[in-house]
Amino acid sequence: MHDFILKEIISDNLEKELSDIGFDSSYIHKACDKLVYKNIKIYNLTPAQANILKQTAISTGADCATHRETITGKADKSDCILGGSISQLEKISKKLSLQPFGLKILGEKLSGFCKIVKNNKTQVVGILNLTTNSFSDGGEFYEFDRAIEHLAMMIQDGADIIDIGAESTKPYSTPVTAEKQLEKLLPILEYVNKNNIKTPISIDTRSSLVAEECLKLGVSIINDVSGVDYDSLMADVIAKYNAKVIIQHSKGTPENMQDKPVYENLMDEIYLGLKNKIDFAISKGIKRENIIIDPGIGFGKSRENNFEIIARIEELYGLECPVMLGISRKSLLNMKDEDNLTKDIFTTALNTLAVDKKVDFIRVHNVKLSKMLINLLG
Repeated sequence: MHDFILKEIISDNLEKELSDIGFDSSYIHKACDKLVYKNIKIYNLTPAQANILKQTAISTGADCATHRETITGKADKSDCILGGSISQLEKISKKLSLQPFGLKILGEKLSGFCKIVKNNKTQVVGILNLTTNSFSDGGEFYEFDRAIEHLAMMIQDGADIIDIGAESTKPYSTPVTAEKQLEKLLPILEYVNKNNIKTPISIDTRSSLVAEECLKLGVSIINDVSGVDYDSLMADVIAKYNAKVIIQHSKGTPENMQDKPVYENLMDEIYLGLKNKIDFAISKGIKRENIIIDPGIGFGKSRENNFEIIARIEELYGLECPVMLGISRKSLLNMKDEDNLTKDIFTTALNTLAVDKKVDFIRVHNVKLSKMLINLLG
């Protein structure tokens, strides 16, 4: 009797797998579209839209899950999960172009969604804390000489961006005035300009006043952990200087964000929350291409939440903005009493998942280890 041997293929390189079995090279690209399967969640459809979408999906051999009362019309709205190969999804998008109820627009969006491909190399954002109370290195680089020494070391180690902050936003920390932040930041930025340092500088602040003063000195990125919520003028300032912005998801403020955070659907809430922030930023004049998003590891998240975010980080690529992930030395490592080198080693190991999933930026304390990881993974 013939011994049938079966193996599931878990690979991002289906073209090579097809080539290895001798498949026709002239048809490999189209074959990949038939073999790559996606499950796409579509929010808030009317019963008519959901029913047409389901029937259209079935007509192509794909399928679409809807609320059980969609068919009866008893559900006012329904989220849908559309599943199919890229080839099937493209056929669905074309068929939707002929349908009423605004489904032509959904078809166009679906087609664009299928074309999202990540082929970038992860960049490293080095952290420089000019604080006395940061959770891992508070006070270590508070003095100017130590700060610029660490800045130079991270640049030498290959940092693509340096993120400088003068306000700790660890759990249960309290705000720092704009004046005190600038007192620490401005001398560093003057040093950067005087020494013609070309590595892009990001400023970690929630204050529009701090952001503006730093942007005047040539800073190119503002990293706002509140997602431009904390200061009502922040989005206007960023737009004024045509700067990039890192918009982070957080639940609450540093003073209360870790008081038993609860989510009904973690990734949905992060995804939709970030989408609302992106839309708001664009409405204020910030260009979409200047927006980077961050799911906010440790900002109103349990340890289990944090690991789920890492495992499902690719879901955020549908927002079509670069994604930054910051897990460095955070509590999800469960290493409160370990030294920083040990934390950095485990951070680097965990960041293997982020690099493998082609996250655009990883924000880290140890640049050297992170660059070694990226070079190792190619």
